[in-house]
Amino acid sequence: MTQQLEFQLRGEFVELNQLLKLSGVCDSGGAGKALVAEGLVSVDGKVESRKTAKIRAGQVVTLGDVKIRVIA
Repeated sequence: MTQQLEFQLRGEFVELNQLLKLSGVCDSGGAGKALVAEGLVSVDGKVESRKTAKIRAGQVVTLGDVKIRVIA
């Protein structure tokens, strides 16, 4: 079953590894970087390899069965 989360953006963007931490998907930014490095994280349906990719409102980040929708 897919878990849907919404993340309220406070600025123009959030770095991918920080989004994973702040949304509770992982315990730290370092853990988020490791997940990205392993190729487990997708942004808008494409695997994202940049650990600090700028994620903006309207984008959807997927990790396994967790989908995080970023809202303004």
